[in-house]
Amino acid sequence: MVFSGFGFVFVFTPLLLAVYYLLPARQRAWRNAALLLFSLSFYAYGGLRYLPVMLASIAANYLGGLLAEPGARRSTGFRKAALALTVAVNLAVLGYFKYAGFFTENLSRLGLPVPVLRVALPIGISFFTFQGMSYAIDVYRADVPAQRNPFYVALYISLFPQLVAGPIVRYRDVSQALLHRRESFDTFVRGIERFIIGLSKKMLLANSLGAIADGAFSVPAARLESALCWLGALAYAGQIYFDFSGYSDMAVGLGRMFGFEFMENFNYPYIARTVTDFWRRWHISLSSWFRDYLYIPLGGSRAGKRAHVRNLLVVWALTGFWHGAQWSFLLWGLWFALLLLIERRARLFAAPADTREAKGRRRARTLVSVALHIYTMLAVTLGWVLFRADGAAHAASYAAAMFGAAPGGFASSSALYYLVEYRWELVCAVVAALPAAPAIGRALSAREGSPVAAFLLSWGRRGLLLLLFALCVLRLVSSGYNPFIYFNF
Repeated sequence: MVFSGFGFVFVFTPLLLAVYYLLPARQRAWRNAALLLFSLSFYAYGGLRYLPVMLASIAANYLGGLLAEPGARRSTGFRKAALALTVAVNLAVLGYFKYAGFFTENLSRLGLPVPVLRVALPIGISFFTFQGMSYAIDVYRADVPAQRNPFYVALYISLFPQLVAGPIVRYRDVSQALLHRRESFDTFVRGIERFIIGLSKKMLLANSLGAIADGAFSVPAARLESALCWLGALAYAGQIYFDFSGYSDMAVGLGRMFGFEFMENFNYPYIARTVTDFWRRWHISLSSWFRDYLYIPLGGSRAGKRAHVRNLLVVWALTGFWHGAQWSFLLWGLWFALLLLIERRARLFAAPADTREAKGRRRARTLVSVALHIYTMLAVTLGWVLFRADGAAHAASYAAAMFGAAPGGFASSSALYYLVEYRWELVCAVVAALPAAPAIGRALSAREGSPVAAFLLSWGRRGLLLLLFALCVLRLVSSGYNPFIYFNF
């Protein structure tokens, strides 16, 4: 079940809201029980046979938290062993379902007598295993107390808005909300608005850009054309952003409907002026997870130059493999590790312009900023080629075609067709990738005394959201193309 599906929007969510809000607010346990029941049902809908995997993960992390918690009767060695076992169980589950087929296939290719395993991937396993591990680790570190009630741990790990594609929520960020949250009408309305924004990103932009990307990346290597390759790469950059940030927006909106505040997962990454800045803005929950639970424990950047290089390579190799069991994902991670190391060596850090600088210095700084932005977009787009291509060989031929080695030449009638057919979606995608909406909101808020500004802030926004929702519904009933990229991870 996907958030942009007809059944979710018009059956699952209304039914859950009706049950949830018919229960009295003072009966928090009953409302939590309803959320847990619907969350487990949501996951079971995607594959009932994988529900025991989810329940086993919940049980392992619940028990691991109890055993790893600091206490007078537990030695440090015992707690470390309990945490190590809990992490090992999580990684074993993730490794079997996500990587067993990959490694056995590669061992078989090397001539070893290893049977190739074909294991179907449970939806969202990368996300809920990381959430479970973060809970056990935070309890061990005494950042949060262990939760004695297993149903609260179950609700935290299985909570459906962020279950299958993030954001990766830390227990310490929602522990109080699980017990004492207060729903309000204003928060509920803001949740609906945020959900519509995310749904619009997905249905109106990501799906259209995905059609372009699918068309470009499906062209055989012998017929690649440079213009189409560039358009396909940029379209995929837009597709994966609006697909994933749209899902995150819907998750944040659904959380607000039930009184939760989830962390923001994206902050306009395509305005970044360095790759370092890009990764501060893209998939923030994953970046911060690897930083807090792997990079810093390994020593971070303070462990010496060689150790720092090692730490970055380890973190980004694992970040690549986290996204998928393919060599191209490993190369994608190492590509960004290389860029981040180069930026640190060159001290490329985005710095705000000083308005008091002389005009000539401001102009020079602006030119440098534009050049850095072009470099960042080029580096990220090439990374997305690795991410989208069907293997490293396909990525290499596709990237070569982008830079002139295209068997079909530069011009492309297919690229022209896509530009004309999806012209409005492409324009809207460029605008939506920029922080234009917040800037307009701030400008209108600064003119609160103006009747026009007040109207646009209230009724204009609501009217636009209703229009977007109507367009999304039309797409829901008329289009069969509606995948979520990050459901694969």
